[in-house]
Amino acid sequence: MKHIEVVAAIIRKENRIFATQRGYGEWKDWWEFPGGKMEAGETPEEALKREIREELSTDISVDEFLCTVEYDYPKFHLTMHCYLCSLLTEALHLNEHEAAKWLSKDELDSVKWLPADESIIEKLKTITLQS
Repeated sequence: MKHIEVVAAIIRKENRIFATQRGYGEWKDWWEFPGGKMEAGETPEEALKREIREELSTDISVDEFLCTVEYDYPKFHLTMHCYLCSLLTEALHLNEHEAAKWLSKDELDSVKWLPADESIIEKLKTITLQS
């Protein structure tokens, strides 16, 4: 089975989490945390900062490692390294996603998360979101 290794930013602001909606592909319209594939020679933190600049035209601080998720999708195995992050600039621009929302803990279940992201949602409900 194909293996894909990615990083994900759990961006926190004022007790809310930033969620993005996929605008393409097999999982179009499902919600996820922004991020993407690591490139050769990159640390997870470097990959995360690059991906967020590409996807959202903004800079982040990678504050704390949260967890690594291992998930088997039908066509590949995903390893996703998740980090709690905060914005260094206020401006956000959706370059790849069709929508985005800031969600409080109580709102985390209001969107349809990608399967691999669901375990992160449960973990986020148990921690302090304030960055």
